[in-house]
Amino acid sequence: MNIKGKVVQISLLAIVVIVLVGAMSLVLPPAVDWHSVFRPAARRLLSGQSPYEVEGFFNAPWALLPLIPLALVPENIGRAMLALLNLVIFGHVARRMGAKLLAISFLLVSPPVLHGILNGNLDWLVALGFVLPPQIGLFFIIIKPQVGIGVGLYWLVEAWRAGGWQRVLRTFSPVSLAIIISLVIFGPWPLEWKREVPLWWNASLWPASIPVGLALLVTAVRKHRIEYAMGASPCLSPYVLFHSWVGALLAVVTSVPETVAAVVGLWILVGIRAFQ
Repeated sequence: MNIKGKVVQISLLAIVVIVLVGAMSLVLPPAVDWHSVFRPAARRLLSGQSPYEVEGFFNAPWALLPLIPLALVPENIGRAMLALLNLVIFGHVARRMGAKLLAISFLLVSPPVLHGILNGNLDWLVALGFVLPPQIGLFFIIIKPQVGIGVGLYWLVEAWRAGGWQRVLRTFSPVSLAIIISLVIFGPWPLEWKREVPLWWNASLWPASIPVGLALLVTAVRKHRIEYAMGASPCLSPYVLFHSWVGALLAVVTSVPETVAAVVGLWILVGIRAFQ
């Protein structure tokens, strides 16, 4: 394709994005996490203040970097851009994993994805880490360990298998150094999550889910399949919101029947909860 054709494609794509963002900014309700946590935290970081002074923010500080442009525009516009990013990134991740169009479609209308969009949360960033090289992906999965901790442990074992402690060091030293620097600057931010565990909206099945999580993690290691580690993560965490189960849903997205069954089952669960 010549340069003129590429310019036309990019222009059309830009128009589509602008129209979608404009329409979504008018119809989407306010997102509680975006309004109360991530937008103010991003603005505080940009102004040189600690984002951890914002109640509810306890993620890795670099999670805010891609949100800064969204936080600089009017809130409803940034909220619409965040919703579109959710759909695009989840679809991209599913496609990179080998999912078919039907499975991707069911994924994007699943309760965890829609719940994350309505709340304005960051699970899409963690999901993006699943399909990146481990050395880079670790920066993403550490943003929400309840979604990615199983993958981190899986990458640790795979790195050891591939090259012993030297490979482990090459893979994990960049994110480890970043964590150490962030602790020096912001203090012990990883401990902030403990405040969220007793909240009523915690959808974790921990500790009953620990055996399932360990079994899935061992299966991932034995079979060299990251999908099982993705499913293990929320089972091993004492704090998991409903939308953070999307990582486990992505674990089956390469199979259409399993994805359809899981999404239908999740909607049944939503229906049961709605009438309780």
